[in-house]
Order: sequence, then structure tokens, then C-alpha cells
Amino acid sequence: MSILFEAEYQGRRYAGTGIPEAGRAHTLHAVEDGQLRAAFLAGGAEAALAAATSGAETVSVTPGDPGLRLLPPLLPTATNNALVNGFMGTHRSKFDHDPEPDEEFVAPNYYMKGFGSWLRVSDEPLTTPADPIWLIEEPEVVLVYVNGEDGTPHYAGYTFGNDLNDIGLHLKNPWAYTPYAKLCETSVLPWLFLDEPPQNVTGRVVVERDGATAWEGPFSCGADSIFHRFEDMAEHLFSYPLLRQAGLVTYTFLGADKATYHDGFRVEDGDRLVLDVTSHGVVLANTVRYGTQTATGSAGPYLPPSSRPSVSRTASR
Repeated sequence: MSILFEAEYQGRRYAGTGIPEAGRAHTLHAVEDGQLRAAFLAGGAEAALAAATSGAETVSVTPGDPGLRLLPPLLPTATNNALVNGFMGTHRSKFDHDPEPDEEFVAPNYYMKGFGSWLRVSDEPLTTPADPIWLIEEPEVVLVYVNGEDGTPHYAGYTFGNDLNDIGLHLKNPWAYTPYAKLCETSVLPWLFLDEPPQNVTGRVVVERDGATAWEGPFSCGADSIFHRFEDMAEHLFSYPLLRQAGLVTYTFLGADKATYHDGFRVEDGDRLVLDVTSHGVVLANTVRYGTQTATGSAGPYLPPSSRPSVSRTASR
């Protein structure tokens, strides 16, 4: 299985293949923003791998080097022409029967999470609203698509992510509050697996608090755990013209199963969420940070005075 990744090192963008080993130097090749995306569109995974290893300028970097920042897969940092979105309620455990081979597709609930620049990678903190009700981690498969100049989406590969969100707010009113519940930073692994979406994904979630394990439990999120067919979900998603903008990179989360919440456990400020995807030998770990409460006046602080509507009052007679 081939794996591709990109990184920034000392102000320059680089690409590499495989997964770097701790304590061992890894060779990276200089690339331009958009170079690998263009290679995918021109010739698929093989062309992207060739582009990632053909740059004459190279550096040898050891994981953990303070000058190195791994990037979400294929992230367009120059234009931020990227969207993070996903589906909810997709796991088989949330249905009263297994899907039939010819079962009619019914689209699951959908959400937009935010811009690609909002994504974080492993070991970067995940910022939430200041006063979440009940946070949960959500280990998920993330499909990555790159649109061509004509807007046609091209599947590039998959990675894994943590769709941190506030299930407590969602449960107060699923129809009205879910978009707000999703307004937490989201993390993904930088490794882009250049293969078909995975059939079997298993692992464990560990929540660390004050350096000790506070909660742990298993998870699964591959095609064999999800009620809907991945191809049906993608076809439905990209039937919407707005998602076929030229050059757009789309990160689509495919849904998670039960989490800490279902065990009565609360994720708190400062907890470290460790998603060990044991089936694929990779780990995504992030510390939760509550955001700072912003004081707001009755008129609201985000409307410039010149933009506020004026009120005309006519004296009564």
C-alpha cells in the first residue's frame, strides 16, 4: 500500500512517501503548492508518487524536528480552496437491520465542518467553543477528492480523522443545533493512503488525563461497519454543483460509531485524545483546548458602527 504526504519545513513545501519512523531521518523532496494535486489529475496515484519523489532539492528530516509541520493531505495552503464535510448516522449499529445488496440508497444526514485551513494534524491542539456541553471524539475514515478544471471530482485516497464535536448541544435540538455542535477544530492524519476506501478499519480510543488513562475503548469505521455504500455517498454528495468547483479539495468524513459519551464519560479541557488505528499502524493524537469566551454586548461586537442599521423616529402628533 503506497502512502503519500506533504509537509512544510523552514518555509518550504516538501513531499515524501511512506510513514517516517521515529528517530530516523526521512528524505523529503521540494514541491510547489498544487503540484501533487495536478499530478493526480493528470495521471492518478502513480503520477502523484512520481511528482513527490522527483524534486532535485531534498532535505533529510527526523520526525519531531521543530522546523517540520506535516500538512493535511493535498491541502491547498495558498488558496484555501478546500472544504471539510461529512455524514452522520452511517454506522450499521444505528440501524435495525443489515443493508441488502440491492437496497435503495437513502442519503444520511450531512454537515459542512469548515474550510481546509481549519484542519489540524497529530499533536496539534483542537480548540472547541468556550463552554461545550458534552464533547465526543469521532474516529472516522476521511475520503479526499480533488476537482479538475472542469469541476469533475477525482478520488485521490483516504486518511483518518477525529471529528471532535459537542454531542450535548446536538442532542438539545438535532435539527437546529447540529451545525453549531460541529464547530470544533478537526484533526486528520497527514498520510494519504493511495488505495480504494478501506473495508476494515479497527482501533482503540484512549483518553489521557493528567498523564494517565482515563477512558479507553474500541472503534471500527471501515466499509464493513457502515450501513451505506461509500460510492453511493460520494455520488450523492457530488451531485451538488457547488461541490464541483474547479480545483476544490474535499475532505469527507464518513461517520463514527459509539464514543465516550455512550459510556457516560466526559471529555474535558486538557484531555489528550489518542486514536490508535491499529489495523493501519497509525496514531492520531490531539489535546482538547476550550476556547476563550468572548464578551458580547446587546448590539453585538461584530457589526461595524457604519454598517449598523439606523432607526428613523418620527415624533407623534
